[in-house]
Amino acid sequence: MMLALRRACIFRALVFMAFLPPPQRAQDPAMVHYIYQRFQVLEQGLQKCTQATRAYIQDFQEFSKNISIMLGRCHTYTSEYKSAVHNLALRVERAQREIDYLEYLREADACVESEDKVLAEKLVQEAEEDQRIRMLLNASCDNMLMGIKSLKIVKKTTDTDGSWMKDAVSDSPKVYVFIGSRNNTVWEFANIRAFMEDSTKPAPRKLILTHSWQGTGQVIYKGFLFFHSQGTPNEIIKYNLQKRIVEDRMLLFGGAGRALAYQHSPSTYIDLAVDEHGLWAIHSGPGIRSHLVLTKIEPDTLGVEHSWDTPCRSQDAEASFLLCGVLYVVYSSGGHGPHRITCVYDPLGTIMEENLPNLFFPRRPRSHSMIHYNPRDKHLYAWNDGNQMIYKLQTRRKQPLQ
Repeated sequence: MMLALRRACIFRALVFMAFLPPPQRAQDPAMVHYIYQRFQVLEQGLQKCTQATRAYIQDFQEFSKNISIMLGRCHTYTSEYKSAVHNLALRVERAQREIDYLEYLREADACVESEDKVLAEKLVQEAEEDQRIRMLLNASCDNMLMGIKSLKIVKKTTDTDGSWMKDAVSDSPKVYVFIGSRNNTVWEFANIRAFMEDSTKPAPRKLILTHSWQGTGQVIYKGFLFFHSQGTPNEIIKYNLQKRIVEDRMLLFGGAGRALAYQHSPSTYIDLAVDEHGLWAIHSGPGIRSHLVLTKIEPDTLGVEHSWDTPCRSQDAEASFLLCGVLYVVYSSGGHGPHRITCVYDPLGTIMEENLPNLFFPRRPRSHSMIHYNPRDKHLYAWNDGNQMIYKLQTRRKQPLQ
């Protein structure tokens, strides 16, 4: 800084000398005196400049010293601040761990309470469902199948597949015959004698339905014909036989109609049944090795009252029927005899298979096209290789519900 000031003063002196008069006039006393005064003024300016520079340097040194002191204090404060922040972070972390632990304890208690609540609700629902099923199946019927007593061949026709029946609950003696597995014609006979003897009068009445049926799972209940509508996977039609009109229809879900209900009944996808408790539907559930699904249907509204996934397989099955709310499934090997009941399903759990005797049907050369139970006369109506047959049953009382 001092060097720069001196250079500036010398530069001013040189500039001043550049304006001096030529040498020949240098001896002029007035000029010499003028020059001498100017040099004095210049020296005084240099002295002031030097003093100002020294004062500036001194002020700058003091400022630098103060800045150094303040920087040192800042470093001290920074270290203290970092230490305080670190301690605070440790406290916050410890507090967070304690909060997390308390939250875990609260959630654990809540989960335990929630699990207990869910379990309690599930138990209540199961109890209510069990009570509802017991009320649904609460009928005077308490019989269970113990054996097939006898076989009566009522008539023989040339039609391999078909079904025949009476109204399951009315006192009407009329007999209804469904020939084939896909048709829209129903033959109505005045009674079983008229059906057995073609020459008996009156002649059968021919009923042409507005829709065709599929399979051999038709039933007649309280004057209405219920059947699986042909060309639909899962539509059930309620047909008024007296008015000859479709009274109502429903779609049966749960995989109904996707596969055959019975392996040895190649046209029946939905099998309908009637027993002392009312109207039922049996069909195959989803899956390759599917099991039968049992559905209780309210006949007046065609609403589903309840469904059960049974342990009974569709494989090797040929037919099934219900008696007093219990499903009996008939199996045969390769579609030939022996025909026996090897799967029994009771929604109420009062019948165990180990408590049942061996339930065999009389040997027949082919599998049954249909087997339906009539709760009014307590017989099985069956169709086997063109033969219309009646099986008489041996039953006994079921064990009472606990």
